[in-house]
Order: sequence, then structure tokens, then C-alpha cells
Amino acid sequence: MKKLLGVIVTLFLLVGLSACSSDSKSSSTGGVKDEKTDKGLEEFGETIKYNPNKLVNNGDPIQIEYWTWNDTDPVIKMAKEYEKIYPNVKIKIVKHPWDDIWTKLPLALKGKNGPAMFGIHNSQHDILIPYLAPYDISASDLEADFTSVEPHIIDGKVYYTDLVINTGNIYYNKKLWAEAGLTEADIPKTWDQFREVAKKLTKFKDGKLVQAGFNYNGGGGYDAIWQGMNYQQGELMFKDNGKTVNYDNEVTKKTTKFLVDLYEVDKVGSKDFGDDSTMSFGNGQTAMVYKWGWMKGELATKYPDIEYGVFPTPTPTEEIPFAYDRYNGESTPGINKNQSKEQQAVAQDFLKYLLANDQYSKEAAFTYASFPTKKSLANDEEILSDPLLKILAPRIERLIWPGPFPATIETTSKQVIENILYNGQDMNTAIKDGQEKMESDMKDASFTSLENKYQFFNEAN
Repeated sequence: MKKLLGVIVTLFLLVGLSACSSDSKSSSTGGVKDEKTDKGLEEFGETIKYNPNKLVNNGDPIQIEYWTWNDTDPVIKMAKEYEKIYPNVKIKIVKHPWDDIWTKLPLALKGKNGPAMFGIHNSQHDILIPYLAPYDISASDLEADFTSVEPHIIDGKVYYTDLVINTGNIYYNKKLWAEAGLTEADIPKTWDQFREVAKKLTKFKDGKLVQAGFNYNGGGGYDAIWQGMNYQQGELMFKDNGKTVNYDNEVTKKTTKFLVDLYEVDKVGSKDFGDDSTMSFGNGQTAMVYKWGWMKGELATKYPDIEYGVFPTPTPTEEIPFAYDRYNGESTPGINKNQSKEQQAVAQDFLKYLLANDQYSKEAAFTYASFPTKKSLANDEEILSDPLLKILAPRIERLIWPGPFPATIETTSKQVIENILYNGQDMNTAIKDGQEKMESDMKDASFTSLENKYQFFNEAN
């Protein structure tokens, strides 16, 4: 790993030398030897190798566009480094808000003038896949360097894959933790232990809840946590055909009862304690929440004064479960099959530069608070020095991906918990109604679960 990082550092240093050269051929085309130093740029990468000692687009000027919704997209920084190696290439970054890009991008991709490359979110798989060109990198080479590739192989080809993956964890307020007399030794490993810790973190004043020990109100609460808790108990999200959701079952009822009892029996939180657990945590009113990696950025941006810690989501027992939780990935870029041969060739070369370069995966890991799928970074000291990535590392292989399932699974389950807590609906009836609503919403969906790709799939109930 040290050798590989050294290669990357050397690469960037040599790029600087090349840029300063007065040799007209070197300064205009890139990817060739610097006449003055007589040193070429070094090849780097594991199985996927990248050799910068070549011409891109025959050295002729070319501009490609890259569309993204994310100001901190690591591709943006890497594009600048690529342009240093190949001054004849310009990568124009075009940003669209999340609410706009999934309308504008498919329309642009239908024609001949759409972006050569673009960011992908796997929730948009169905609308993007018709326009994607397969990678020029073989599936076997990708699998050699990255985990989580296999679920993304379509007829032997890969159109995008997971760059980094994330899952849910428990964020806790360190100040409130200390005030309750808790130490790191009290970090719960099981849900029963979690329940007792939540009680200690709960405060009332004049009979009114003023500090929630645990809060799952709003989006990213029950609608996300039930999935992981079911997986921990060996219950799949989809039935045997991979198309029918598996929500109305005894495990969901057990999971839901546990979460409802935290509010109605243990009183560690309340349906009336605001409708946004993220804001409540950020304002110091809630001691613990279940959130994914995006929470790190949310806290840094909106609540920078909160001192918080993160620990792995508890499990039913201290034994290794079927799966710790569901995961989802931040995806590698897509390439537009309707763009010109020249534009696609540059996009494919830039893509290989990204995937061979450890720094790209690192940038993504720290930006998205997600663990890199690149195998060469599994034990990287810098990665494991990050508190959140460190706790993800031991759990990575026991996280399951069901695929980019339809949004109704989360939106409907959010409605289910609201019907139980706010509308007084019987739990069994609410879950049954939720199952029927999900099935109705998915009747025309082309989705098929990828749970059977999980390496421990045979351990499911």
C-alpha cells in the first residue's frame, strides 16, 4: 500500500514537472515524456492498471461534460488531476440539483449531445440503464480489485458498480452520554442493552420529556431501521420470487413492537418529540439516533458544535447475525452510449484513471463517510483512522444489498409507523395494509431482488 501511495505521489509530482516544461509537444498533448527530465509518468493500479504515457484523442483538443448533483463529488477533483496529465482534454463539470437532474439527464441522454459521463445513483437504475455504455474494463478485472461488483454484472458486462458502501449506525451525543455517567464501556452490543442505555439517557421535567434517549421520528428512522433489524434475524426483504416484498411477517411485527415499546413502554422517546430526529439530535435534545453516513456531513454543515460519537448498530445477541444491515453504495460514473466515439473513448480512459487510482476511492470514502470497495484499501491506515470507517470495516462482508428497490418500501413503512403511533391503528392491521400497499405499488415494477447474490444467503430463515 505504501508503495502504491508513493506511486501516486510521484505521479502528481511528475505532472507538475511536465506542466512547467517549455517543450511544445509535451505542454500541448500530455501523456508523453518530458524532454528535459527524460522521465515518463509511472503506471499505477492493481489488476486495473493505468498507463499515462500515451496520447488521449491523438493529442487533439477535446471537451467532454460530466454531470453531477453533488458539489463534493470526488470526480470533480480527480478531473482536474487528469487535465494536468492531458492538457488537450477539458472535462466540463455541469451541476444540477438532485430534484432536477433525474428529469434533465434522461432527456439529454436520448439525443447525441448529452454528457459523455455522469454521476449515477442506483435508485435511478431503470431510467439510466438504456443509455449506458458498458465499461471497457472486464468484469473479472473489476472483481479482482473491488468488492460488490457481482450484483452489478449484466450479461457479463458492468455499466457501473459500487465505489463506496454505507449502512446505518448509532450516533450519540458525547456530552449527554457523559452526563448520564456512561463511558465507552457502556456502548451496547445487543438491543436489550441498547434499551437500558436509552433509558439512562432520557430526561423528564415536570412530567414532560425534555431529552429523548433514542429518537426515530421522521425520514430515515423506522422506515430504514426495520430493514436492518429484520436482516439481523435472518428475514429477507423479498419472497422467493425476488419480486414480492416480504413485509407482513412475524419478524417485522417483532421488530415494530420493539420500536413502538421504546416509546410507549420505556418512554425513551415520543411521537410528539418533534418530527425530525436529525434536527433534534443536532439541537442537543436527543441522545441517540440511527442514521447512515450522510449524517456526518449533515452535522458538519448544520450542527458543527455537537460533539458526537458513532457505534455499530446493536444486534439481537452478541453472536454474528445473518447480516448486520442493508447496505447501499455510491456508484461509479456512467458513460453515455449515444455520444461520439471520440467522446466515449476519452470517458472510458478517464474512468480507468479513476478506478486504478486509490486516491479516487479515498476521496469518496471521506466525502460520503462510506467504506471503499477497493480491496487494496481494506486495511489502509488512513481509512481505518476515521472513526466511522473504522467501525464499518469489520462488518462489511456481513452487509446485504437487496438491489435498488422501489421507494414505496420506505415511504409505505413510514406511513405504517405513523398509523400505529399517531392514528392508533392496530399494529398487525397496519403492517398487513402496508404489505398490500407495497405490492400494489410494485405490481408493474421490473425490480428483482439481488439478495440471492449475498455470500451468506443460504443462512437466511
